[in-house]
Formats: sequence, structure tokens, C-alpha cells
Amino acid sequence: MILAMENAGQLIEDEELRAQIKGSGIGTSATRAEILKKLFNIKYLALNKKTQVITPTLLGEMIFDVVNCSIRQLLNPELTASWEKGLTYVAEGSITEQEYMDKLEHFVRVRTRQVEASNYQYNLRQFFDAAAVNYRKQERASGQGGKKS
Repeated sequence: MILAMENAGQLIEDEELRAQIKGSGIGTSATRAEILKKLFNIKYLALNKKTQVITPTLLGEMIFDVVNCSIRQLLNPELTASWEKGLTYVAEGSITEQEYMDKLEHFVRVRTRQVEASNYQYNLRQFFDAAAVNYRKQERASGQGGKKS
């Protein structure tokens, strides 16, 4: 998982953006483990301690589906690379810190309005139902069946 974060730039087709995160990937070497720890703590990922296999939880899959249906750009390392590029421009003095923050705020504001105005919950139900079947089987097999409140 950490290697995938380190090498996220390989998924970017745009040469300039790929070069932007080539040396760093997603996060820094110091923050990647903390990012994963946070994903485990908030129950988006689960770790099988015996096999060391990481899998998404039902909640993690639901979060992915929500983002995939609403703000797909957040799943693409090109977005991270473009933000890094903007930070480089600030560091070089090509743009001001305020210009960068205004662009970032505009992105967040526009995407938030799009999500608020949408009716994604109806589209998402099919993804939840499809994923939930797998988790119900796992709960019964491990003896944790029954309703959760």
C-alpha cells in the first residue's frame, strides 16, 4: 500500500504533472504510515493480522463509492500533482499564496455545491447493496452475525 502511494505518479499520463510528484508520490515518507493508521482507526480499512492483507471495510467501500460518484477527481493522483504544482509556483513566486488558496477554495466550493445539488444517494444504493452482501457473509462466517445498531 505504501509502495502504491509512493509510485502514484506512474498512473498520471500528463508528463509535467507526473514529474511533479515523481519524487514524492502521495504523502511523504513520514506521513504515509500515519495516513494508513488513520484509515484503520476510522474503520475504512481492515488488516488481517495473520496474512497482513489489507482490505476495505464496508464503510470504506461506501466512502469510495460516494467519492467516485460525486467528486471522482479526488481519486486521481493528477489532482494531487496539480496541487503540488501550484505549491511549487507559490514557492517560486510565480503566483501568490493568496492566488493559490483562492483557486483551491474555488475547487472545493464548486465541488461541494455540485454534491449538495445532486441526488447521488439513489445511485449509490445499488453499490451499497452489492458490497453489503459480501460483508454479511463474512460476519456470519466469523460468528459476528446479527443486527448491528
